[in-house]
Amino acid sequence: MADYLAAVDQGTTGTRCIVFDLGGRAVASAYREHRQIYPQPGWVEHDPIEIWARTQEVVREAVAAAQRGRILAVGITNQRETVVAWDARTGRPAYNAIVWQDTRTEPDCRALIEAGWEEDVRARTGLPISTYFSATKIRWLLANVPEVRELAADGRLRLGTVDTWVIWNLTGGSSGGAHVTDPTNASRTLLCGLDDMAWDPVLLDRFGIPDRALAAIRPSASFEPYGHTLTGGPFSEAIPVCGDLGDQQAALVGQACFAPGEAKNTYGTGSFLLQHAGAAPVRSTRGLLGTVAYDLVGGQAYALEGSVAITGAAVQWLRDNLGLISSAAETEAIAAQVPDAGGIYFVPAFSGLFAPHWDMSARGAIVGLTRFVTKAHLVRATLEAICFQSREVLDAMVADSGHAVSVLKVDGGATGNDLLMQLQADILGVPVVRPAVRETTALGAAYAAGLASGAFTSTEELRAQWQAERTFEPVWDEDRRESALHGWKRAVERTRGWLEP
Repeated sequence: MADYLAAVDQGTTGTRCIVFDLGGRAVASAYREHRQIYPQPGWVEHDPIEIWARTQEVVREAVAAAQRGRILAVGITNQRETVVAWDARTGRPAYNAIVWQDTRTEPDCRALIEAGWEEDVRARTGLPISTYFSATKIRWLLANVPEVRELAADGRLRLGTVDTWVIWNLTGGSSGGAHVTDPTNASRTLLCGLDDMAWDPVLLDRFGIPDRALAAIRPSASFEPYGHTLTGGPFSEAIPVCGDLGDQQAALVGQACFAPGEAKNTYGTGSFLLQHAGAAPVRSTRGLLGTVAYDLVGGQAYALEGSVAITGAAVQWLRDNLGLISSAAETEAIAAQVPDAGGIYFVPAFSGLFAPHWDMSARGAIVGLTRFVTKAHLVRATLEAICFQSREVLDAMVADSGHAVSVLKVDGGATGNDLLMQLQADILGVPVVRPAVRETTALGAAYAAGLASGAFTSTEELRAQWQAERTFEPVWDEDRRESALHGWKRAVERTRGWLEP
């Protein structure tokens, strides 16, 4: 009987369960989407009950498909910063999950910045004050949802990012589920000290968040399991749950980026470029995030991150809002009909601009329009926008870290678009490498569980498994690359400060 590792990947648009063998190969997989809830402009919510239901469905399907093996351990990876509040006694959510893309706390963020908080918050956490992170979402829940306040007063309030919600339910829920998170997720809340990876009492007091409602911070790969799955649950037996990584850090692990300077970019709803920064935290001076890379066997590591809010979501916008395409897969053939974007730039700042600009008041724009422009030009400009945003992040990253990036490893669904990957190589001016296993986020979670359970003994074992599937070499000359980047920067400037009076 073969030995397997299972990963639950709870993402922004859906939940996946993948069962991997110990060679890092997927043997079974299942996926379900969940609803995106938009109660007001700028608000984005998910139903936690639906997320848990979808999690159970995909686990049962994947486990059933992997009949000829034994699952040794379970790892979790998740959309980060998204917040769930629930009743510890009943397991019932007190409100919908507030998603990382949600911008309802922008007035609160502005007030905190104007009050002079940002410099100290950044020094403590490595993060700027932004709607992106969890603390102001929790603060909103406490201020605006009476049930959340009542649960806090009674000591029954449980707060967590989505990893915490999934682990709690997998390990027993209201019957004694583990209320835990890991440093990669905790470091995205604006409440965790970057140096000691512990909840910061000063920040908890400032934001008015009760520490007893927060999860215990445990290693990303924990020799002592967070808990075990239930025999009556979707895994149908008691399996240790012992791996936990935020999705972008999980992809860093899945891409075997274990040495300072190594970098990966994940293309999903947004794009997230992370560079391994070594054993000590780095605080950016160029609009990047100082964050935790992982806490695995062999120690902790830190990363620099450039978070781009809207990349794949811009393609979804072409499909769902404009009806220009019927599927994301069409973009490659449509964009290839034209040699360039026809002089236009599309800046998809639907939720403001994230790294390296951090402008909450920016909004999307298409500039340079003439009657010459066709659907193909707009589709190509959308793909180019994904690449230009990553170029801005990479330039800031190299300047901050002092580590040149000679190769960029890539993953996520959009990497199947060969034209997009070639554009990325051309706009960056460095080779872009696509791995043989593209589901690196789930793979990273499985690797964490494997390290914790003893299936692997070191990260070097994991590095030896990594294989490239294709390398995209840049073909643009430097003049074309820099001219295109100059035009992009001009377009970005036209989007900034749009909501300001």
